[in-house]
Amino acid sequence: MTSYLDFEKPVAQLEERIAELRTASEGDEVDISSELARLETKSADLLASTYASLTPWQKTQVARHPERPHFRDYVAHAFEEFMPLGGDRYFGDDLAIMGGFAKLNGRRVMLIGHEKGNDTQSRIKHNFGMGKPEGYRKAIRLMEMAGRFGLPVVTLVDTSGAFPGIEAEERGQAEAIARSTEACLALPVPMVSVIVGEGGSGGAVALASAERVLMLEHSVYSVISPEGCASILWRTSEKASEAAQAMKVTAQHLKRLKVIDRIVKEPAGGAHRDPTTMAHNLGKALSEEIDALADLPSETLIRTREERFLQLGG
Repeated sequence: MTSYLDFEKPVAQLEERIAELRTASEGDEVDISSELARLETKSADLLASTYASLTPWQKTQVARHPERPHFRDYVAHAFEEFMPLGGDRYFGDDLAIMGGFAKLNGRRVMLIGHEKGNDTQSRIKHNFGMGKPEGYRKAIRLMEMAGRFGLPVVTLVDTSGAFPGIEAEERGQAEAIARSTEACLALPVPMVSVIVGEGGSGGAVALASAERVLMLEHSVYSVISPEGCASILWRTSEKASEAAQAMKVTAQHLKRLKVIDRIVKEPAGGAHRDPTTMAHNLGKALSEEIDALADLPSETLIRTREERFLQLGG
């Protein structure tokens, strides 16, 4: 069953009515197909109009939807022959950040990304997608490996931020994030990053400092969460909606500001309603971006990356 967000209540009521009619009509000789068709059309139109006018705070809620596809879902539906690689060769393995060799439409790539998990047990296992230093050092190792083998790097970013716990600080969280960002900027191979859900703070930038940055239609990308911003400015997280509006966290805002390069369309009602179609759309967009970068020399890729970030805010 679909989990509905607060602003989706009218859609939920219609879809519940449709389900009740279908159940009631089973074995009934009365033909209600025309009524069902009318309600289904009304529901689809309402869903489309609702998602066409989402506020930044509502988009934040969609980006955090519990059924939204994550790294493993895209691995299953957009990539082939994924070979996971673990460990940072310093401390251990961090399952919040996963990576390894994969194929995208026949092309071998290095795939790295955040995994949040999709139920209580897996979310705890993957630490809700909040990377620790060993996760970012693993990402550095995989990026350097991609550089040696001449493989394009694809990163799928989906994190509320790097893990802020004391053990992460003890193991050098800030340094690991900085070095991961540096590794992105120094890559001699093409790099394409996609914000597939939340792109939060340095924990996201450490995997998104690419020459091409994409966002899914209803994803968000910001230096701090709306709740965190509201807590600082107004001393209450209840102002998160106002903060999200002011921060311009949506893909549409960031495309206009030239922080990102491309928006990948989501299925009607968000990626969580049709993960397979979303994975197909994402795979197609990634292939197009990598094809456009494939023949550029290393010097051009590195210079393009540097210029891109130096121009932000200019």
